[in-house]
Amino acid sequence: MRLCGAPHNRKGFNGLAVLAQQVLHKNPHSGALFAFRGKRGDLVKLLWYDGQGMCLFSKRMDRGKFVWPVTQTGKVSLTSAQLSMLLEGIDWRRPERTVMPLLAG
Repeated sequence: MRLCGAPHNRKGFNGLAVLAQQVLHKNPHSGALFAFRGKRGDLVKLLWYDGQGMCLFSKRMDRGKFVWPVTQTGKVSLTSAQLSMLLEGIDWRRPERTVMPLLAG
């Protein structure tokens, strides 16, 4: 998955595909998932090509913001687990882990 900075909230399939191609220098029809976050941080859009056409998913947080990585290049790759946490509003950089038991049984 590739992440990109804040697009204009009104960008749709074509506008986001152009950003993926021009900013990330990636083919938007490659099957990779591209994520874009709104300027306020409460909106994220996911764009991908499924082999038949472009798909667009968007989510706006009721409260809080999406935790977004800071990079100098403007792009970063995330695992599917990190993407899942990002979409749930969890800080995927420092997930809380449950305490491991000290003794078996």
